Amino acid sequence: MKEIYDIDDVMRRFGTYLMMERGLSRNTVEAYTDDVQKLLTYLHDDRRSPADATEDDLHNFLSGLHDVGISPRSQARILSGIKTFYKYLKIDGYIEHNPTLLIESPRLGRELPSVLTVEEIDKMIAAIDLNAPEGQRNRAIIETLYGCGLRVSELVGLRISQVYADDEYIIVEGKGNKQRLVPISQVALSEIQKYLDQYRSKLTVKRGCGDILFLNRRGGKLTRVMVFYIIKGLCELAGIRKNVSPHTLRHSFATHLLEGGANLRAIQQMLGHESITTTEIYVHIDRSRLRQEILSHHPRNICHR
Repeated sequence: MKEIYDIDDVMRRFGTYLMMERGLSRNTVEAYTDDVQKLLTYLHDDRRSPADATEDDLHNFLSGLHDVGISPRSQARILSGIKTFYKYLKIDGYIEHNPTLLIESPRLGRELPSVLTVEEIDKMIAAIDLNAPEGQRNRAIIETLYGCGLRVSELVGLRISQVYADDEYIIVEGKGNKQRLVPISQVALSEIQKYLDQYRSKLTVKRGCGDILFLNRRGGKLTRVMVFYIIKGLCELAGIRKNVSPHTLRHSFATHLLEGGANLRAIQQMLGHESITTTEIYVHIDRSRLRQEILSHHPRNICHR
């Protein structure tokens, strides 16, 4: 068997194989190679060569796609590219056994919640009336939900003391009261600061809510239902007909990051699928790497540079 010494060279040969022998279009070739690159990045974290990957490795990768909210249809497309890649590796003598042979495509009957396009999210934000009392608050809410991939329960529980603007991180309390660090963009931080200055500072804050970031007009804590209605209302104003909820923005966050080339493991960590305590965060997470994943691959950061 041949050794893989230069994966970039193998990928170039794979692209040539797709075009010359499979007769695929340039756009299809780019889609296949992008999907394979997601797997290569995943394996690289374990210092594994694609030639050494097992069926379990590939199942774990696909499970990760499901965990971050990638739809079954998109999972099937990614798996198709990976199956073709391993078929090529076998033809070209890099592997003896194809680990994808027994892996089945996900069932397409059960759809995950809708994913909004970047343009649709921009339309939602543009639909916010900044002259309304809650306008700037709602803008900060949308930017934070979409920019950080938060659960709605995590958003309404977010505290001012958990926002570290200088370091561009927030501390999020997820399921089971587990905490994690999540990078937050300058765009979201700017909208939060405007909200604090223009709206929250003028409220009579209820007892026990002094440190809660997002408040209702009576100075109390926002509920999950309130956030749901805010998002539903903005979608109606923006002419978006999809079935949208706060969780849709979380799915959109993960989908857009993955499609932009972000590391699957980093997305899982930012979503809180690998729960860790506050002290473990500083030991186990490379914070600069997670922040770079957001800055490099999140569309709201790219379009505001």
